[in-house]
Amino acid sequence: MKENSLAGGQVHAYKKQLSVWDSIQRIQKEMDALTVADGSCIVSTNIPTRLDGVPRSDRAEPRDPGVAVYWTSKGGKKQCMAIDIYDRVADNLAAVAATLEALRAIKRHGGGEILDRAYAGFAQLPAVIVTQRPWRDVLQFHPQTKVTAEMVKNAFHALASKRHPDVGGSHDSMSELNAARDAALKEVS
Repeated sequence: MKENSLAGGQVHAYKKQLSVWDSIQRIQKEMDALTVADGSCIVSTNIPTRLDGVPRSDRAEPRDPGVAVYWTSKGGKKQCMAIDIYDRVADNLAAVAATLEALRAIKRHGGGEILDRAYAGFAQLPAVIVTQRPWRDVLQFHPQTKVTAEMVKNAFHALASKRHPDVGGSHDSMSELNAARDAALKEVS
């Protein structure tokens, strides 16, 4: 029996180690059973892909084994499910397939409303086109100020306490702040 470690240190035992190809086949089976628009399923990993866009099975595990699967329902609703709990890409892909199978079982057994709520959590965030302001403007630094990484971090934390959605700010405002912090740290480090 083989073991696979979860991100939190837990161990999961199984009989046969899955390949990326096996896991993708499981996802495809679930997509076929769902009401998914033909050709809309996209599997995203940090593994190089073959010419047909499928992740290669003959590559070493990437540093980040997380996966995301994107699809569009026949009704046009764009959805995404991401999992990164396992230390292997194949196992994270299999977890997506298992989760989709479990959600279909909920629907089969009369939990359709619960299922709709669950899928609402997998909705893809809309693409936002934002004209990016200079990081100095966002973080409120004068153009002539010699800024250090510590100053960036302090300004970020002060502004995040007002802009974060949990304290009445908006997602867009917090996204702008995150991007400004990242740009500033790249420049001053």
